[in-house]
Amino acid sequence: MRLALIKNFFKTILRGFSQVMLQNNALTGLLFLLGILYNSWAMAIGALIGVLVSTLSAKLFGYNKEDIKNGLYGFNGVLVGIALVFFFELNLKSIIILILASVISSFVMKKMSGRALPPYTAPFVISTWVAFAFIIILNLMSLPNNVLAVASKLNIISALSMGLGQVMFQGSIITGIIFFIALLVNSRRVAIYGLGGSMLGMLRALLLSLPLSMLNIGLFGFNAVLCGIAFADKKKNNFLFAISAVILSVFITYGMVKLNIITLTAPFVLASWVVIFFGKRFKKI
Repeated sequence: MRLALIKNFFKTILRGFSQVMLQNNALTGLLFLLGILYNSWAMAIGALIGVLVSTLSAKLFGYNKEDIKNGLYGFNGVLVGIALVFFFELNLKSIIILILASVISSFVMKKMSGRALPPYTAPFVISTWVAFAFIIILNLMSLPNNVLAVASKLNIISALSMGLGQVMFQGSIITGIIFFIALLVNSRRVAIYGLGGSMLGMLRALLLSLPLSMLNIGLFGFNAVLCGIAFADKKKNNFLFAISAVILSVFITYGMVKLNIITLTAPFVLASWVVIFFGKRFKKI
């Protein structure tokens, strides 16, 4: 009995990882975790803290047990944990704020669930932006001032692979490949849509003459990957919806970058919401 409970708990945690890319598969989640660990043990620790805190806080709050089991309260915590370690490294301050932000992400997820528009990763975006505001206002830590090296040519393999990897802030070609395999394990269609999203996002950014250095590390691909995955089913017109969301996400990403807003996965959420909203209107017409 106890062994079964432990096994189910580990599956719930791994599903939290898989749900970052909208997949409900513990093996996919395990591969995601291994991909993060390959690139950064610190971000893997942050992700584990985040998924544990967000999952356990949802249990404590008495949220829907089936949703918790399927990782729907864990994945935002995964992203919160990775993001805070990515921007502020793994230290006592970042861990404390990570824990608080992960709890907030579960609360926001509950408030946004069951509405006309799916929450996707919005709870992660909101809770992380709140954490950043808290850090900046109280001057607790400094945001890194990273300057990208100027690129003279497009590296297609890097751009496509890191487009997948950057969904979880991983700037590694190998990690991107592991993520693609993880998607394949659960669904070939999803894997193709995800890779297609990365490619289309890259091409759209290239046509807009956006910085090659940003393209090469997947910064215009990862929101596009999520847009592709979000519409990766057999419903009529979803292929067109996926393309529309991907293209829109590139414009939103560029606009937020120009405004010095930390994008996170907000372009994916906003682009998908717009496409869903207008898609429903067109169906009524």
